[in-house]
Formats: sequence, structure tokens, C-alpha cells
Amino acid sequence: MSILLRDIMTAIEDFAPRVYQESYDNSGLIYGRPEMPIHGALLTLDCTEAVIDEAIAKDCNLIIAHHPIVFKGLKQFTGKNYVERTLLKAIENKIAIYACHTNLDKVKGGVSFEMANRIGLIDTRILKAESGHLNKLVTYIPKASADALREALAAAGAGKIGDYDSCSFSSMGEGRFRANEQAQPFVGKKGEWHTEPEEKVEVIVDNARLGMVIAAMKANHPYEEPAYEIHPVKNEYSEVGLGVIGNLAEPMDEISFLERLKEVFQLKTLKYTPVLGKKVQKIALCGGSGSFLIETAKSAGADVYVTADIKYHEFFDADNQLLLADIGHFESEQYTYAIFERIIREKFPNFALQISSINTNPINFL
Repeated sequence: MSILLRDIMTAIEDFAPRVYQESYDNSGLIYGRPEMPIHGALLTLDCTEAVIDEAIAKDCNLIIAHHPIVFKGLKQFTGKNYVERTLLKAIENKIAIYACHTNLDKVKGGVSFEMANRIGLIDTRILKAESGHLNKLVTYIPKASADALREALAAAGAGKIGDYDSCSFSSMGEGRFRANEQAQPFVGKKGEWHTEPEEKVEVIVDNARLGMVIAAMKANHPYEEPAYEIHPVKNEYSEVGLGVIGNLAEPMDEISFLERLKEVFQLKTLKYTPVLGKKVQKIALCGGSGSFLIETAKSAGADVYVTADIKYHEFFDADNQLLLADIGHFESEQYTYAIFERIIREKFPNFALQISSINTNPINFL
């Protein structure tokens, strides 16, 4: 079964919109044409030369990775380093490369949520929600048409607040306008002032869906030229942010919890701060380099914070207030492939997906 690359990209970006990625990131299509047919995809954490070789052997012409192989501009393709060699091999063998990185870190069901599920956390939520992702859309419409418009806006993704959807606010007023001779007015007559009882409809919409919501508003508004406003909203957005916090179903002693981490993430080594001699239940975590959230985890009342790449002096920041556990960068994100697999299988159940068998971890242990 072949499908177009753009269809796979759309499925992933509906789940983790690229608008959420960090400014330094390079998520998206690294190499390939959106219209190219894809007959097999290989899922991996990192795209390396060995992974390209594996894709060739498994007849996959798409690699979907969490980490982008390219983070900065390339001026030459001479094969002088692993990035250039990997890209040259992909180009020579017509293998597309797609990456979904920090946008996958930030959404519900993303990297940290995958970690939490495997540990067995319940009642999970984003540890540090972000602001700057929300807008308020305001429009004015005859009352008889307002319900249909609200339904269309909700269907396009507007009005979602936490565990609630189809949220809106309305108030009544009067609209005044005059149509010129070229207009085709829904109400009123050309060249005459008209006053119309109107309902003011307000909805919250995130940046990723703003374009679709505006299109739905225009398509379902009876006016030829609907008036509308978009206002940025500074509130935190509970659907987007970094890290996860949740609870174990039952409290555990600290060493037993650390042993669970070793088992779940197949750890050869585990770095942690001194145990505090207490039961732990509230667990915070962040896939990848997450030491910047130590204070956030403490403020949230976490008993343990699990992440990777904690520096020596940052371990002191635990300050006997919580247990810090560094499980390693690769180890914390190794199950990212399972997220891609669920997204694609749900949309394309018969598509040929392969999980990479290459261990791309550049760190070894004796």
C-alpha cells in the first residue's frame, strides 16, 4: 500500500502541530517531496547512516525520527561528517526524512506522556504549561444563524478549554451598515442604512487551528463580508507545554521506584540524589534534557523528578526536597517510535510500518 508523504505528515502534525516547536528546532520534512508515494516507513529516535542502511534493507522510502538530523544550515554536501554522509545516502537512495521533535515534546500524548504511561502514572497533566498559544476570535452574526456558526467553529477546533469543548460566549447588540451597489447583502438594501439585531460570538482558539477556524467562520457566516476580530490571549494553555506530572496508583518506597525505572527503561546505569527515606507517589518527569524544570517539579510538590542530562551542580538543586533521577537522554526518549506508530496506524491501518532495530545511542557503558 502506497500513500503520499504529505498524508503521513498531516497525520503527525494534526497530533503535534509544528507551530509548537521551539525556535531553534528543525521539525518537519528534512528531505523529500510531499507528493512522493511512500510504500514503507521506518520509525526511529535518530536518523543515522546505519538507519539509512536499515531502511534500504527493509525497502522503506521514508524515515520518521524524533531528532532532526539537520539543526543548522549546510553549505556543502561532501560527506565530511555524519550529517552530510547520512543526507547524501538518503538522497542517493531516494529515502525521505521527516522529524517531529520539540512539538512532539509539548503536546498531550507526546514524549513525556509516553514515559508516564510506561511507568504507570495516573491523573497526568502537563508539568509546565506554556502561554502565547491562544487567541480569542470575535464575530457578529444575526441571532438565527448563531447556533450553526458555533457548531462549525467547534468542529474546526475552536472553544476547547481543558476537559470542555464547544465553549463560547455570546451577547446581544445591534449591527449597523450600508451596502454599496456592488454588494450582495444578506439583509438590508443597497444604498440604505440597515440596523440588524446581532449576536456577538466569542471563542478561544489555539494558534495551530486558527486558520481552519477562520475559514470555517467565513464559510458558515451568512454575511458577504463578516466582521471579525482576533485578540492574542496571554493565558497558559493546558494542552501545550513541557514535562508531565502525575501519580502512582499506590505509594512506593524510593528504591523500589528507582528499580521500576531501571526495568521500564532498560537502564544499565541510573544517577540519582540521596534517598529521603519516604514513600513516593507524585512523580514529575520530562523526556530529554529537562533540568530546567527541577524548580517547577519542586513547586508542584513532586516526590520524584525523572529526566536526563542533569549536570553535576544541578543535582544539588534537589536540596532534600525531592528525589532527582537522571535516566539518560536516549533512554528517556527511546519509546517515541510508539507514538508515531499509533498516529499512523490509526489513520492508515494497512500501511507498512517498521520499527528500527538500530540502537542509535552514542553513549556506551562498561
